[in-house]
Formats: sequence, C-alpha cells, structure tokens
Amino acid sequence: MSFFPNKQKQQKYQPNLVSLMTLCANNYMLFTKLLAGNEQLHEQRQFCINESLAYCIKITEVTRYTSVVTIEQQSIKAISDAKIAKLFKPRMEIRLYHDARMAEVIKSQDVRQIKPRYDYPNQYMHQQDEKQQTNQFLHDWLHLCLSMGQTQVVLES
Repeated sequence: MSFFPNKQKQQKYQPNLVSLMTLCANNYMLFTKLLAGNEQLHEQRQFCINESLAYCIKITEVTRYTSVVTIEQQSIKAISDAKIAKLFKPRMEIRLYHDARMAEVIKSQDVRQIKPRYDYPNQYMHQQDEKQQTNQFLHDWLHLCLSMGQTQVVLES
C-alpha cells in the first residue's frame, strides 16, 4: 500500500471551439454598439466609468474585411510607480473580422498571438485556456463600458 495517490495520465486540454467562436461573435456585436458606426482610422472613443477609471478604444488599422482596435485602461489614481501601473493597466489589441462578424484578441499585455492551448506548466505560466480567458475578459470589459461607461458624443444639428 502506498501513501501517494496513483498518478493517472491527465488528458490534454482541448479548446472548445464552439464556445470560443460564440464568444468572439458576441464581442463583435458589443464592439459595434460601442463604436456606433465610427470605424475610421485613428478614431478614438473614451468611456469614463468613474473619476478614477476610464477606457480608451482606438482604431489603429482598417482594411476591407478587418479592423484592428486597441482598448486600454487610462487611469488609476492609487498607483504612482510607472512599472507597477503598467501591470495594472490592462491593454488589448483586437481584430474585428467584418465578414465573419467576429472579434478576437490578438495581443494582450504585450503577449502577441495568444495560442488556443498551452501545455501547463509553461515558461510564462499561461493558463491552458488562455485564449478563452482573454476573450472572456474582453467580453466583460465591453459589457462594463456599455453598462456604466459615459462618453461625450458630438451630435450634429
């Protein structure tokens, strides 16, 4: 009899593509609401959540079938150290696929090309489902901007 449990071979994580694609489609729909048809290059929109928290959405690339959008947290009062503040100011780069009506995170916190699956543990300690989690975080962020964000929109008369 052994005091150590039997190590059974763990199955590799398999990404749920249906769930990921549904999430990306929902993110695209939320982006269309936030951008409200203003999808020109260098277009920028800020959403103020409260006096110490704001998000900036900026269109950095526009092609016939895709756009690249950056979303970044703008301000936190409590953090003064620049290196620490950079860690606590989330930023993402998102590609909007207009023909497929999907939005996918392509860069997050300086990590480019997030893989759909990582072996765990790994050198950078990415979670096995890092891509799913990052796109879910974007989904939550977009909901926050829609529900609590205030922006200044110039109305033409």
